[in-house]
Amino acid sequence: MSAGTPFEPLVGPAERLTREELERYSRHLTLERFGPEGQRRLKNARVLVVGAGGLGAPALQYLAAAGVGTLGVVDDDVVSVSNLQRQVIHTVEDLGRPKVDSAADAVARLNPLVTVRTHDTRLTTENALEILGQYDLVLDGADNFPTRYLVADAAELTGTPVVWGSILRFDGQVSVFWPGHGPVYRDLYPEAPPAGSVPSCAEGGVLGVLPAAIGSVMATEALKLLTGMGEPLVGRVLVHDALAQTWRTLTVLPDPERQPVTDLSEVMVACGLPGPDDGAAPLSGRGGPGTSGTPGGSGGSGGSGQPGAPLDPSAPPAPSAVETVDAAELATLLAARERGESAFTLVDVREDWERELVSIPGAVSVPLDRLLSEGVRALPAGTEGDVILHCKAGVRSARALAALRSDYAMREDSVKHLDGGILAWIDAVDPSLPRY
Repeated sequence: MSAGTPFEPLVGPAERLTREELERYSRHLTLERFGPEGQRRLKNARVLVVGAGGLGAPALQYLAAAGVGTLGVVDDDVVSVSNLQRQVIHTVEDLGRPKVDSAADAVARLNPLVTVRTHDTRLTTENALEILGQYDLVLDGADNFPTRYLVADAAELTGTPVVWGSILRFDGQVSVFWPGHGPVYRDLYPEAPPAGSVPSCAEGGVLGVLPAAIGSVMATEALKLLTGMGEPLVGRVLVHDALAQTWRTLTVLPDPERQPVTDLSEVMVACGLPGPDDGAAPLSGRGGPGTSGTPGGSGGSGGSGQPGAPLDPSAPPAPSAVETVDAAELATLLAARERGESAFTLVDVREDWERELVSIPGAVSVPLDRLLSEGVRALPAGTEGDVILHCKAGVRSARALAALRSDYAMREDSVKHLDGGILAWIDAVDPSLPRY
C-alpha cells in the first residue's frame, strides 16, 4: 500500500515484464508511485467493462493502452450509425457488427498484448454472478436502470468493486462502489425510478465528447484500484458539468438501515427482470428505460447511461395499461382507420428534425413543448376519436399523456401513448426505417 492510499491493491503483481512490455509501458515505469510493480499488477488484472458504448469506448481503449492483462466486455447490441457520434471505438466499417466484436478488434489493434474476453449476451439474473465472478473489477457503463441495479446487486454478492459512470446531455457522474469498503449503488439510489420518469440519452441527448471525459475518469479510478495508488472515489461522487466546465465532489455514506443484498430477486422484481422461467431477459446494453437506444443494454445503443438524478416527487404517474398501446396494436388500428372502420388521431410530439428523419404514416405533428403549454387546444382542428401520442422511445409521449389527463374531458382510455415510441414501431412493424 502506497503512502496516503487507504486501500490495498486489488491484484498481486505478475512475475515479470517482457522486453516488449518494458518498452511499451516505459512512461508508467518511471512514475515514482507506479513503477514496474504497478505495471505488473495491471498485467495480472482482469477487468469487466459493462457496455461497449459511449463510456465503454474510452474506458476500454485507455485500459488496453495501460496494459490491463485481461479485459472483458459484455454487450448484446450491434453498432448503428447513431452510435458513431460518441462511441469512438467503433467505425463506419463496423456498422451492423456486434459491439463486443468491434471493440475487441479495436483493442487488438491498439495493444495485442491484452487478452479480450467477449460476452455477446444480455446481462441477466441468470448469468450476472457467473460473469462478474470472473473479474477483479467492474466498470459499469450501462445505459439503463435494470442493468445498473443488476450489476450493483451482483457486485455486492460477489464482493466486486464497481467503477460507475453515467452521462446525460452535458452532465456526468463517476463514483466507486465497493461492498464492504464503502457505500454501494443502492446507498445512493435505493430504488429504480418508474419507467419514463428519467429521460434517456436517446430522448435527452448527450454531447458527443462527454463520454471521453467521464470514461477516462473511470479508467483512472480502475488503475488506482488495481495498483493501490491514490485515493479512489469510494464514498464520493464526482459530478461534471461540461457547459460550465466544472467538477465538484459529493460525499456519499452507507445507509445504516439498508438491508444487504442476499440474492438477485429484488432487482428482478423492482426492474422487471425475468426469472428463470420467464423467457428472454432484459438487456445489458441496448438503451434503457431510456438509455440511448432501445430497452436494455450495457452501454449499448446509447452507450451513455442515465445519471440517476434524484426523482421529482411531483412527477406524474406512469401511463396505465388502458392508456398504452404497443406497436403491433397501433399498426392494426392504422389499418382499420385506413379502411374507414375506426377514427382516432395519431399525434407525433417529436421535433421537426426527428420527423424529417423517420415518421409513422398518418401521424400529425404537435411538438411536446406546445402540447405542454396549450394542452388539448394544441391538438389540430377536426381531431376525432381517441388520441394516441408517440415520440422516439415513449418518454416524451408519456409526459404529453400526463399533461392531457386533466385537460381532456373524456374517459381515461381516450388518450393513449405508444409504448416504446417509434423505435418500437421500427422493431415490430417496419425494420427498414432508420433508427437514430
